[in-house]
Amino acid sequence: MFSEQDFGMFVRALTFAADKHQNQRRKGHDRLPYVNHLIRVTDLLWREGEVRDVPTLVAALLHDTLEDTDATADELETLFGAAVLAIVREVTDDKMLPKATRKQLQIEHAPHLSTAARLIKLADKIDNVYDVSHNSPEGWSHERQIAYLDWAEAVVAGLRGVNRALESHFDAVLCESRELLLKKKSP
Repeated sequence: MFSEQDFGMFVRALTFAADKHQNQRRKGHDRLPYVNHLIRVTDLLWREGEVRDVPTLVAALLHDTLEDTDATADELETLFGAAVLAIVREVTDDKMLPKATRKQLQIEHAPHLSTAARLIKLADKIDNVYDVSHNSPEGWSHERQIAYLDWAEAVVAGLRGVNRALESHFDAVLCESRELLLKKKSP
């Protein structure tokens, strides 16, 4: 059960993430507000994974703030504490590196992440895989979509063992996404 303090921090994190990502949109053809992704990732943790750890849920809402906004580590630590900041840092890609390197590092680092970071990465991949097939990013070829699914599967291979329910959900979404992309490809 969330305490009043826990709920307050959760709502502050949601507000902070919504403010920081306010002008960002998902890459899909419907261009949904980016904050929807953060909410879905957190919902997957809560509903599918039955995750009740407050720092993990708060970090899920904030997982892209260091990578994709002007939020700073100092801000996150001041507002949400060192534990939340540590989780967010673990799931943050270094945008100074080339994209191919960042993707390879996600595969390599996945097995070595903390439990909280592994849970967030897993929920993030579930939502992204779903979007790639159901709300395809503009300009992505069929081959690029398939390559994304293959890469996500490789990342998740290193996350296995963290939460059976989320892993099963990933497997189902991946299978459905592959089938959907195969149907789109077929004449």
